[in-house]
Amino acid sequence: MLFGAGAAAAVAQEIITAERYLEMVAERYGTIRDYEARIVIRSGNTEMFGAVSHLAPSFLRIDFTKPMEQVIAFNGEMLTVYLPEYRATLNQSITPSRRSGGANAASGANLASAQGLALLRRSYIPSFVTGPEPAPLETGSDEKVVNLRLSRRSISEGFREIILSINPGTKLIRRISGRTIAEVQVRFDFTDIKINQGIPEQRFIYDSPASANNYNNFLFSDTD
Repeated sequence: MLFGAGAAAAVAQEIITAERYLEMVAERYGTIRDYEARIVIRSGNTEMFGAVSHLAPSFLRIDFTKPMEQVIAFNGEMLTVYLPEYRATLNQSITPSRRSGGANAASGANLASAQGLALLRRSYIPSFVTGPEPAPLETGSDEKVVNLRLSRRSISEGFREIILSINPGTKLIRRISGRTIAEVQVRFDFTDIKINQGIPEQRFIYDSPASANNYNNFLFSDTD
């Protein structure tokens, strides 16, 4: 009887819930001061390629190679988007009360951070897609990931559902797939991830070309 009870307790201890697994991923990102990665963003029929840099807690920059020279940069206070096709620079001041919503609305890539994961844990309910065992990233892939499905707690969230595909060894996010309230599928792929490289804050200060037209408060006004 005692042996049976002990074995049952050992099995119970090995069971990891989806909520606990998401917490483990958040704890992993809590140890990351900065990271760099290659990123591919797919939204509907649009595909974008670039390099992403993140510095905790909320600095973010994406330098695109497709569209060439397009940039998204957030330095903790100012969100800047440079659109070379239109020679336009979009600027948005992000106050502390707007910080989690404003910056993340501009780029779902910021969800792959300690701050972004804290937001997800508050706003979404996690469950395993098929279970805690690693599965192929996609059909025919040799790359294995653990897939978490995040279901929104309220209708005010921008994504109806989010799938996090997580490297089971490193606990780093390999892919974020989301379905928006407009039923648009959005996907962020992260590869060649390098962590704690000592990225300086200066990297997140972006000076757009002098020939670009500037448009301020493109997300919301300062008085909103």
